[in-house]
Amino acid sequence: MSFDLVDAHWFKSTRSGAGKDCVEVAFLSGGRVGMRDSKNPAGPALVFDAASWDAFTHGIDTGDIA
Repeated sequence: MSFDLVDAHWFKSTRSGAGKDCVEVAFLSGGRVGMRDSKNPAGPALVFDAASWDAFTHGIDTGDIA
């Protein structure tokens, strides 16, 4: 499935340092969330549905995903 990300408003977490090694996130239509590498904004992006994004961020918070 493909998504139009041209008008997405990408941002970095406030917890990101001043370095460039970060991911950027965009809240998309339909409750989806996009995630991309900040060093390669023209490169590929992952798109999560709401439930998958919640599971992903929960896994990071609990340390299940490193």
